[in-house]
Amino acid sequence: MRTALNDDALHTAPPLSRLLLPGQPTLAPGIVHSDFSVQGDARKSFLAWQERMSPVYDIRPPGKQAEDTFDASLSRYTIDNLSLIDFLTAPNLAVRSLGRVSTESVRDVTFSIFLEGPPSQFLGNKPRTEAQPVPGVPSILALDMDQPCTIRSFEGRLLLLFVPRALVEQLFPDAASLHGRWIHAATPLTRLLIEHVIALRRQIVGLNKEEAHQSFLTAVELILAAFAQQAGFAGNARAAVRAAVYGKVRRHVEMHLRDPNLSPESVLASLHFSRASVYRLFEHEGGLAAYIRNRRLRMAADELVRLPHRGIQDVASGLGFNDASSFTRAFRRAFDIAPRELHEYAPLLRRDHTQQTRFI
Repeated sequence: MRTALNDDALHTAPPLSRLLLPGQPTLAPGIVHSDFSVQGDARKSFLAWQERMSPVYDIRPPGKQAEDTFDASLSRYTIDNLSLIDFLTAPNLAVRSLGRVSTESVRDVTFSIFLEGPPSQFLGNKPRTEAQPVPGVPSILALDMDQPCTIRSFEGRLLLLFVPRALVEQLFPDAASLHGRWIHAATPLTRLLIEHVIALRRQIVGLNKEEAHQSFLTAVELILAAFAQQAGFAGNARAAVRAAVYGKVRRHVEMHLRDPNLSPESVLASLHFSRASVYRLFEHEGGLAAYIRNRRLRMAADELVRLPHRGIQDVASGLGFNDASSFTRAFRRAFDIAPRELHEYAPLLRRDHTQQTRFI
């Protein structure tokens, strides 16, 4: 069985749509390009792919039965702090564990546009209320790199955008709430934005840096407009009010996470908002109470890793969890790991992830 590891051209690509026929890139100064591909014997090619992706994801086999071959490739274009990556994927699991996100500095938001093959499955912890991907219809999955998740990928092609968190939050009220959300090419706006990203990938070779950067920013604006429309944060004065209320509630919660009296009732009483209107804004989180609990659990996870000498009960009680067993159960449900285990692994996690280089 032959194994090939390529760092220059895409040798492993199956037939592609005519929109994305690749050519040998000759790029303008300021646009950084790199390719990487693996092909053949899975014992070698899968390990090489794991190593290449390790700065962002822990890559695992898709199941217990090992595959004989593993073919995958990426072609990456970076302009300053924005990246567009053209992936050809093979079946695998991509994992960002709680330990990873609590010890590293990757906080970008990614948008995966699935063009060929089945869309990946988001195996997150939060229940999703929106419709799942439809076979044959291009879909976009948003992921917050500052939150744990597991992604099950299948054989196919996708375009992946890495976008700085600060840029996302200029255009969307809450980057974290995008995590695990889907939009599908079922409206004129979503079809337009997918066509725009495909055109950017196809034409970037002929653009100067300023043109490519502006085209990338346009893609980000279109994508976030589509997600804002889905969330009811765009389109009219009423949407602007919803976005403002949403932002005010989030800021209030963040300021009072350590207040033991923080609750949906205290938020509503302090801000003078109706229960029904606030619940609708946080419906994708399971309601405001679930949002408060999840934010407290996420902060607890960070402190268990960053403050290894602080006791677990001190961390829990400092964030409003006065019952140790209830805190442990909620933590395990949210992150699939007990707080004590995370606390014990913290020194090893910090050592491992400070040695990794940034993928983009």
